[in-house]
This record gives sequence, C-alpha cells and structure tokens, in this order.
Amino acid sequence: MPHDVLHKACGSARSIAATMAQGVFLGLLTAILGSYPAFAAGDAAPSSKPTDPLPVRVGIATAAELEPMLAHRFKHAGFEHERASRDARAMADWVVDSGDSRGMPFAIVDKKDAKVFVFDADGRLRGAAPALLGLAVGDDAVPGIGDRPLSSIRPQERTTPAGRFVATLDRNLHGKQILWVDYGGAISMHPVINTKPAEHRPQRLASPTPLDNRISYGCINVPANFFATVVRPAFTGTSGIVYVLPEIKSAFEVFGSYDVEDLTRLVTVHEAAAAGIAPVVR
Repeated sequence: MPHDVLHKACGSARSIAATMAQGVFLGLLTAILGSYPAFAAGDAAPSSKPTDPLPVRVGIATAAELEPMLAHRFKHAGFEHERASRDARAMADWVVDSGDSRGMPFAIVDKKDAKVFVFDADGRLRGAAPALLGLAVGDDAVPGIGDRPLSSIRPQERTTPAGRFVATLDRNLHGKQILWVDYGGAISMHPVINTKPAEHRPQRLASPTPLDNRISYGCINVPANFFATVVRPAFTGTSGIVYVLPEIKSAFEVFGSYDVEDLTRLVTVHEAAAAGIAPVVR
C-alpha cells in the first residue's frame, strides 16, 4: 500500500477511534450524571461546597465547563481488606472526596447490610462490625418519638433514621458510655444490651447474615469489644459524623452525594477519548 494511502488510513482510523471514544464519554456523562436529578434537570447542585467536582448545569455544560471536574483527582476511603457493600464504599468515598466530615472521624451505618464502619478523619478504616438496628424498615423517625416512653413506641415506629448526624460520646442514665447519634430522637450507638435474654441480641450479632439484626427500638447496638476498642477511641476528645445509610430513599436524596467510582470511570473514558482511543467500558 502506498505510504500516503497508509497514512490517510491510519489517520482515518484514529479519527474513528476518537469519535467512538467521545461518543462513549458523552453517553457515560449523560447516564452517570443523569442519575442525579438536580443536574439532569439543569437545576443548581444541592451542595454548594467548593470541593464538589460536579458541574452545576450538566445539560448545557461545555467541554471547558467540565474541565474542573475532569481535572479533579478523586480521593477514596481505605477499606483495607474489609468486606463492604457498594453503598457503603460509595458513601465513604464521597465523604473523603468531598470533605463532608470536616476533618472529623466518621462512621457509616449500612442498614441493609447491618454493619458499622468507623474511619479516621482521613478516611482510613479503624474497624468494622455487625450491628443491630431498629425493628422497622424506614428512613424517617416519627416526630417527637425521642420524648416518648419506650412502652408507647409501636413496632412499626421503631426505625433507625437515615441521615448525617454530629455524634459525641456521653453516658446514659445508667452511667454507661454511649455515642449519641441523634440526641433529639434518642438514637445512640452503644454496646449490645442483653436485658431481655429472649431477644437473643448477642446471638443475632454473631449470626452470619443480617436477616435477624432488626430488633432494637432504633438504637445501633454493636459488639462490646468493638465499642471499647474502635468507637470509643475514635470519638474520644472530638465530635464526629455518623452517616446512617438509607434503605428506601437514595443516598443522593438523603445526602446530596455523588458516586466517586462512577465519576472516576468517567474521567478515564474522557482521557481515552482525548487520546483518540476507544475504551473498553465495563
């Protein structure tokens, strides 16, 4: 094949690859950012924190407007070798990347998986453990429930509310140390209690699945050793943030969060498009 023909063919192939890559990039951009309703609708982003890399108006964003997001080097939490759900990992990554914990230690309560993760301020995992949670499925607390006696709280009202809570160590009426999560709602994280042996709380914690971990009035019960060696040291001398993941609503609805893994993938595809390479998207 003549050299000039070969050169044109190679140039055409590169052009096709770049076009394909750009198409993949734009498709991913629409699919990923379209999952955030406010962005897809062209509304202002729910969070005004300057660390959020998402564009305010995706629908009309130009390449230049997307550059700050694409230049952002996303941060990730360190789970070490701990097993964690996709939801828990996405939340931890968002907390670290956005700086939402404001330099404080934080914990993530994964209600679906009935598990608690505690992190240093920089996102390094201090420890993880199973947890017992509110009997009822739901993300909202009944108004005024924190002022009611336990005997008046019906089974369907016993939820562990989802949300972002500023948490501090304190002592309950019996002098036992607890981590207040939602003081107004009377929700705390504390060592598992066994005042009613018929509830089999320690056994529920030790079981291999989360199917029997819904038993409390809303408080988060964790193994006593985990509270003493992980929770207490992490929150001693400082406040921290506890993120209780929703089980009905989305994390975006509750926290206004974004998915760091999806956006990291988006940047990878963009870089491939800029290099004229059609990437393999999994």
